[in-house]
Amino acid sequence: MVFWEGYVSDEVMGTFAPVVVYWVYGGFLQLLPPLDNYRLHTRREQEEKNLVSLSDVVKGVLFQQFVHAIVSLFMLTLAANGSGVIEQPSLPIQILQIIIAMFVLDTCQYFVHRYMHQNKFLYRHVHSQHHRLLVPYAIGALYNHPLEGLLDILGGAISYLVSGMTARTAVVFYCFSVIKTIDDHCGLWLPGNLFHLFFENNTAYHDIHHQLQGFKYNYSQPFFPIWDKLLGTFMPYRLVKRPEGGFEARPAKEQVQKS
Repeated sequence: MVFWEGYVSDEVMGTFAPVVVYWVYGGFLQLLPPLDNYRLHTRREQEEKNLVSLSDVVKGVLFQQFVHAIVSLFMLTLAANGSGVIEQPSLPIQILQIIIAMFVLDTCQYFVHRYMHQNKFLYRHVHSQHHRLLVPYAIGALYNHPLEGLLDILGGAISYLVSGMTARTAVVFYCFSVIKTIDDHCGLWLPGNLFHLFFENNTAYHDIHHQLQGFKYNYSQPFFPIWDKLLGTFMPYRLVKRPEGGFEARPAKEQVQKS
């Protein structure tokens, strides 16, 4: 039993809940006080280095989410069991399905992301849009070219199908994936953040990728750095406290020397 049962279908919820979660969680992080003692970049860096305005980012994300909603709803409905009544698996099975989906999504994201960097045409015309945010922030997490957004949807659909999860379990998985992606881009190293405690692939890890020296490293997202480690694109980081407050994510010395 879930709170939306009897009001909207699991397919509709799986389409629109991640959008709501994106703006609620991303908006919350975006509207926090400056928190200069916990930022990975100063506010001045964010203003000077980013190549796109906040308003354009918001419009770009909204347009992408509109397209995503149409495609996602179609794909989830198509994949749904036509019997009308779907038996939900036990909680342990659902957790296992989510873990499988996490690994599958990571696999899709890694190879698409890496190829976007290696193919000059695709980088210039597609993926470079995301890297206009040299200093990432929360609501810019899904600021991508619409084509890249569609590829993200495809990765989510493959994760859904391979894991065998129901549309109801997919609501949880998609919302969790969105929250993790936002956190990876928020630019804040907040104390007690569970994502930083349990995931090596976190805010600082992905911040390295947005830096010039880490441009060809740390492609993995949004959960585990497994493929980076297996295929030689892993760049470990260290956090350095800035004298004026906050932190700076820097590539570990041994990786810089190796590069």
